[in-house]
Amino acid sequence: MISPSLFTIRPNFVFDKAINWFPGHMAKGLRVISERLSGVDVVVELKDRIIVYNKADLADESAQAAITNAFREYCKQRVIFTDANTDKNVKMIINFAANKAVKEPEKYPYVTVMVVGMPNVGKSSLINSMRRLGIHKGNAAKTGALPGVTRSVSATSIKVLEDPTVYLIDTPGVMIPHITDPVASLKVALTGGIRDHLSDEEVMADYLLWRLNNFGNFRYLHSIEALLPKISKRIGALQKYGEYDLNKSAMFFIKQYRNGKYGRYTLDDVSPEGLKTYFTGGGDSDKDVIMSKNQKKKLEWEKITEKRLNRWKKQGYLTGKGKQGVQGFKKG
Repeated sequence: MISPSLFTIRPNFVFDKAINWFPGHMAKGLRVISERLSGVDVVVELKDRIIVYNKADLADESAQAAITNAFREYCKQRVIFTDANTDKNVKMIINFAANKAVKEPEKYPYVTVMVVGMPNVGKSSLINSMRRLGIHKGNAAKTGALPGVTRSVSATSIKVLEDPTVYLIDTPGVMIPHITDPVASLKVALTGGIRDHLSDEEVMADYLLWRLNNFGNFRYLHSIEALLPKISKRIGALQKYGEYDLNKSAMFFIKQYRNGKYGRYTLDDVSPEGLKTYFTGGGDSDKDVIMSKNQKKKLEWEKITEKRLNRWKKQGYLTGKGKQGVQGFKKG
């Protein structure tokens, strides 16, 4: 470990390019989910209606109480933290669904649960865990380490409990069509919610290193330019003519984080102030990350453009009713 006294950590992290991923199967999945909701009694939503935070073994355990209290205070919503690999707390979801049938058997001769959430949060793993615990049978849902393994809403329901009868519906992980906040998209990519090839692996590794340093983890150098060659040398990531494969080294660094090798961390701001900002509509409260000047200019320009377009619509210029077109419109 390197002494913290030798570190000069950057005061903030500048990133101005939002990473987005919304392929066709997600759009179709949203449509099919909405069509099948009428036949669903319980919705399990994995991370942003039982709300389940799966892979809890990878997150900061001390953050669980703060998140639970925030959901209770701002949403009156119950939250469960699970680890589908060890079946931790998964039985609580089964009991929640089963209790609906026990309390109102005439209304619920069986209960259907739909599991929804972002890509790669472990929805299929959670379903398999519930099946193991409920009826002691093997996996029914395909799983994988990459986002997008489940590409369609399951055509048949998966039974996870016999008496009372509980069925599950698996769904594809769905992103919002456009993440406007570049740093939020970087966090999603870093945790495996977006295909890695759509992101800049070296930027993700740089952000991860910066966050680890700020969390007090000083096992690694604070400069990604110095760290990646050392990783390349250690794991033998070499290209032709002996050059270091920095991209491969960056992915190794990221995957070690995803597997919990560096410890348990939560990237979002879960301080009381941060959670209040999130739940009251203030957006990302990460004060340590700032936009670049180009990003600020871009956002300002988008606002100006939107105002002009709205004004032109009212005046009929975009419908052919106005006296002039928009061909002469120039930036500035």
